[in-house]
Parts: sequence; C-alpha cells; structure tokens
Amino acid sequence: MYTRLFIIALTPGIVLAFSAYLTDRYDKEPLRLLIKVFIFGALSVIPTGIVESILSSFNIFNGILGAAYTAFIVAGVTEEFFKREVVLRFAFKSHEFNEKLDGIIYAAYSALGFATIENVMYVVFRYTANPYVGIYRGVLSVPGHLLFAVTMGYYLSLAKFSNSQEEYQYYLKKSLRVPAILHGIFDFILMSEVSFLLTLFMPFVVYLWIVNLRKLNRYYKESKELYTLRNKRF
Repeated sequence: MYTRLFIIALTPGIVLAFSAYLTDRYDKEPLRLLIKVFIFGALSVIPTGIVESILSSFNIFNGILGAAYTAFIVAGVTEEFFKREVVLRFAFKSHEFNEKLDGIIYAAYSALGFATIENVMYVVFRYTANPYVGIYRGVLSVPGHLLFAVTMGYYLSLAKFSNSQEEYQYYLKKSLRVPAILHGIFDFILMSEVSFLLTLFMPFVVYLWIVNLRKLNRYYKESKELYTLRNKRF
C-alpha cells in the first residue's frame, strides 16, 4: 500500500520536472545543477515547516481572517521565500544562468522539489486512508507550485538581466511578492470554505495557466532566437 502511495506522490513532480527539462530545448541547463536545485528545493521543506509552525502560533484570527493569514502569510510568503532562496543561492549567479528562460527552469525545479516532498507528506503520511488526496494534489497542488514558479522565474530573469540597480531591486522584490500573492489566493479560496469564492477557484486556475504559459512562451521564443543567432554566427 505504501509503495503505491509513494508512487502516486512522487510521479507528478518528476513528470513535470522532466517536462520542464524538455521545454528548455535550445540551451539546456546541466543536469547536475538541476538535480542540485531540485534536491535543495525538497530540503527547503524543513526550514519552511519550522517558520510556518512559528507563524501559525501567532494566528489570533478566526474564520475568514484566519484563513487569509494562513494562506498569504504562513503558506504564500514563507513557501515562496524558501523556494526562491534555493534558486538565489545555487543557480542565480551561475554562468549557466545565461538566458531568461533559465530563470523559469531553475525556479520550476526548486518548486517541484519542494512540492514533491510536500506531496509525500500529505499523500503517504497525513491522508493515507483517502485515495482522492493524491489525485487532487497531483492535478492541482503540484502543478500550482509549478505555475507560481513560472511567475517567480520570470521576474528573477528580469532582475538577472536588468540594466540598473533600481531595476534589479524592483524585479527581485517582485519575484517574491507576485508568486506569494498568487499562492495566497490559491490557498485562500480553498481554506475560506466560502461557496462564492469556491466557484472562482477553477477560473483562477485557468487564469494561472494562461498567464504563465504566456510568460513561458515569451522566454521560449527568445531562447530559440538566441540559439538561431548563435548558429548563424558560426
């Protein structure tokens, strides 16, 4: 039984990581660095859990305000901060990070490492008796982490290739603020248990896919153009 649950929990993150690797067609990142980012993204569950536990103890609110505090502060800001920290520490200053698409790829691997371990915790250990948790998280939660990562990586790349210190600081802050807000909205809709808000969940997920696929496609096209330009020179 546990073997099956582990497979269910691990599969979404691994499949999405492989898909991200295939997306980076023209100037692939080294596997050793991607695996490193993925592993440290997974390990970031530890400090995230500690900080979330501390922040949760300060939640003095009830009802919808309590849900908002948990969604935006405890989960949104904390999880996105540590996932971004992995990219900043292990990939951001690397010479391998040499085009804008790379920001999305590295952010995706950090997020999917985190999401994979989080998924194991939920599917294998916390909700062992509920088979639908693995399906729900595999379809929504793990891809959700990937979508937040696309936004994060999009702004990290704008910071990396900025033309001034002011621009760098602006996009660096945005690389945390925007995914944290999106993450918070995602969690808040589900935690609020308000019928009206729940009806907005799927439209919001569709919105996330549309917006982030556009971001990804923009950098993908740029990567292709750079690759074509390099080949013409040689």
